[in-house]
Amino acid sequence: MGCGSCGTSKDGAPSGCQSHGNCASGGCNRMNVHDWLANLPFADPESNCKIVEVSFNNGSRKFFFKNTSTNYYEKGDMIAVEGVSGFDVGMVNLTGELVRIQLKKHKIDEQSVDIKRILRRASTTDLAKLKETKAREAEVLIRSRAMARQLKLELKMAEVEIQADGRKATFFYIADDRVDFRELIKLYAGEFKVKVEMRQIGARQEAGKVGGIGSCGRELCCSSWLTDFKSVNTNAARYQNLSINQTKLSGQCGRLKCCLNYELDTYMDALQFFPENADVIEMAKSRAFLVKKDIFRNLMWYTMPDSNKQYPLTIERVKKIKELNKQGIRPEDLEPADVTSNKPKDIEPVYADVVGQISLKSLEKTSRKRRDNERQGGQQGNNRQGNNRQQGNSQQGNTQQGGNQNRGNQNQQWPNPNQQNRPQRPPQNRNNEQQRQQQKPNNEGDKTS
Repeated sequence: MGCGSCGTSKDGAPSGCQSHGNCASGGCNRMNVHDWLANLPFADPESNCKIVEVSFNNGSRKFFFKNTSTNYYEKGDMIAVEGVSGFDVGMVNLTGELVRIQLKKHKIDEQSVDIKRILRRASTTDLAKLKETKAREAEVLIRSRAMARQLKLELKMAEVEIQADGRKATFFYIADDRVDFRELIKLYAGEFKVKVEMRQIGARQEAGKVGGIGSCGRELCCSSWLTDFKSVNTNAARYQNLSINQTKLSGQCGRLKCCLNYELDTYMDALQFFPENADVIEMAKSRAFLVKKDIFRNLMWYTMPDSNKQYPLTIERVKKIKELNKQGIRPEDLEPADVTSNKPKDIEPVYADVVGQISLKSLEKTSRKRRDNERQGGQQGNNRQGNNRQQGNSQQGNTQQGGNQNRGNQNQQWPNPNQQNRPQRPPQNRNNEQQRQQQKPNNEGDKTS
């Protein structure tokens, strides 16, 4: 249950909490509780519960505080309460008669003196101080991990929560064994100038503080509603006929899933009607070994060593075979039960022609015409190609003939120089050449001189 501003936008992206966790619905907090008794009238208003449940750090931590004033606080109000040598700021998570139920669950007396008081409504200054201290928590967490590593302590610092006034800091850590952190507390107090409180938590509590989505697709139970963590072992998976696969049975915390205990009581009640010591039954051929128990159909599945087939037997049949084995009798047949479901089979719908007979002659005619046109176009194209080829060959032949004739004429006009009928030059040209040759040495002599 969340406010409208916590929903998604038009494009499907989460818009986030625009109220910064202060919405009246309380849907922005972990461990949220719906007060289903809020609208019920009471005969005696004076007998109304004066205790208010307040959540801190977005619902990861809750405490009860006494309302000694006449002010009325509703769910979602930010209030200032008594802290360690100071004050703290939290959000009202639950009021009214449901608080009495929670007090009985946690075994807390309503008239106890140890319950701290509510001081006032949170002012603007208180909220600004709270925002400042929350921004400091990430830096303190990183520095605290480095200091614990320097001291070589076998612990993991999971979360740091600082009081709203900045006078106290609670360090949540995880450790398998006992850790001597006396020296570490001194270092923290001197480094961060706060009163230090060390609190050990488990892996499940860490997952609840971090939060996330489980393999079921929903928010983790430890971060949404589960507060008390019970031990879970592999026997819970065996009773429910689950395969012992550590990766599938483990949650995000690395431990076995808490939801393995949810249906365990139902399985234990149903298994009371199944016969005990029926893991192996004697048959004439060989032994039959129990594979699994089906509590929904009251069947026990057996297998034979000479085959991989599984045989479902009723509880009465198994009891009868066990009695025969006690008498030294081995039955010939297992007489497996019929496991076919009694549900009526879905009848497949039969095709019915509600339109009537459809004629496709018009479509066939158009397709035939298209084929004929394509064939005719192909034949015409082939004929055109053949004519073009013939014309091209004839043109080539004519050009070759013309070339040969021209070559013959050229040969006639320019005879071979090796022939005797070579034309002679005129004598005037010869005389001119002789005169030129005679003049060359004279010129050379002139150049040298």
